Amino acid sequence: MTEVPAVSSPPGLSPEEQDRFYLALAVEQARIGWAEGGVPIGAALVHEGKVLAVGRNRRVQMGSAIRHGETDCIERAGRLPASVYRHSVLYTTLSPCSMCAGMALLYEVPRIVIGENRTFLGAEDLLRSHGVRLDVLDDRDCIALMQRMIAERPALWNEDIGEEP
Repeated sequence: MTEVPAVSSPPGLSPEEQDRFYLALAVEQARIGWAEGGVPIGAALVHEGKVLAVGRNRRVQMGSAIRHGETDCIERAGRLPASVYRHSVLYTTLSPCSMCAGMALLYEVPRIVIGENRTFLGAEDLLRSHGVRLDVLDDRDCIALMQRMIAERPALWNEDIGEEP
């Protein structure tokens, strides 16, 4: 398990403000990933108000085929009892692809907060069909990061989502 500083949202925030607070941690990871030459997608796993892990897409950095932001986050959380995932929220800067959606379904994550789904509409229908609550925040920073990625590194983006250029 990767050490994550004890982070919880400040008291008195509305539920929407809490979501934006935790999404900001995922956005920070996305920015780090972009600066490292990777794909700017970040994630955070939050259990009952406590951040368990953050992660970012590390496919380029690690030479990995599967290290998306969400999978990196779950990997960095380490081995956890199933009950922890079942009471957690996954925050991600981009709509989850089918691989990341499958991971969320496997661990029965009940809610995913998505920064944006304009540039990529992942497996949201699959997640909803299994009862996962999805909240899309339409975050302008998330949109801008992905628009820049698609414009500046289109081949890498296509590779990341399993498409041919």
